[in-house]
Amino acid sequence: MKNGTRGWILYASLLVLFWGVWGAFSSEPNSRYGYPNEMIYIIWAFTMLIPAYFAMRGNTFDRRPVAAMYGLIAGLTGAGGQLLLFQALADGPAYLIFPLVSLSPVITVLMATVLLRERITRLAVVGVVAALVAIVLLSIPSGGGDSGAHGPWLPMAILICVAWGVQAFCMRKAALVGVNDATTFGWMTISGLLLVPVAFAIMGGFPSGAPWQAPALTAVTQVLNAVGALFLVMAFSRGKATVVAPITNALAPVLTIVLSLAVYQTLPSVWGALGIVLALAGSTLMVYSDEKSGESSVAPGAADDDVSSVAR
Repeated sequence: MKNGTRGWILYASLLVLFWGVWGAFSSEPNSRYGYPNEMIYIIWAFTMLIPAYFAMRGNTFDRRPVAAMYGLIAGLTGAGGQLLLFQALADGPAYLIFPLVSLSPVITVLMATVLLRERITRLAVVGVVAALVAIVLLSIPSGGGDSGAHGPWLPMAILICVAWGVQAFCMRKAALVGVNDATTFGWMTISGLLLVPVAFAIMGGFPSGAPWQAPALTAVTQVLNAVGALFLVMAFSRGKATVVAPITNALAPVLTIVLSLAVYQTLPSVWGALGIVLALAGSTLMVYSDEKSGESSVAPGAADDDVSSVAR
């Protein structure tokens, strides 16, 4: 399928599928085997090489400084935010950190509206608001506590939120200046690997006593994460950031919750159930509005970049 006005929907859907499955099982290495989060990050960084290899097949690596700039910013803000999240969770409560971090699409939407002049219809605005509220509700873990409501985790959570919002904006901006998907993802892969020594330093060395199942399960789940990241780049290169960011961040947790219900027999909280309804309603409104307006922007220079070029 050529890169057309509706190509982003396919890649956003694939992203939701891969990240939804990843989300349902991503905590298993840590919760079941006590595998350090930093080691999970390190394995993830190396699994990024797999989709990067397939993305580069048949594509030319853009060596322009502008490609390196946006690619490195996208990669370092994403990977750096992930490492910072580990520290924030060590210092503060997850039930407060995750809803705050999940507001990153707000940053993306604001930047795209102001800096890229992306237009958004009133119907789509309603969908964006519904999706953003859903993201917060879906990010509220069940059974929160009352300790650690204040502390150093707060500025870290705000910084992560801003970093991930900027990351998504840079993906979109890179496409608009003619950087192909493979190059952007390649720089993101390089960025993730550059921070591996930082993860080692935080962890203090290789974990001892971990069974082989821990790194094996980590590798399997993180491949899903890495492939999903490639689809995210491809979705942003074809669709408006004001639409892609809220939809992908809202729908992936919905699939995670559904899979968790089927696999672990766990019901979502009241907030989670409300978040599912809002996520589905908001995403439907945004897709409908985009289809109706026919104004979904297409990245210059990316018209020949499609699924087949990645799979060749």
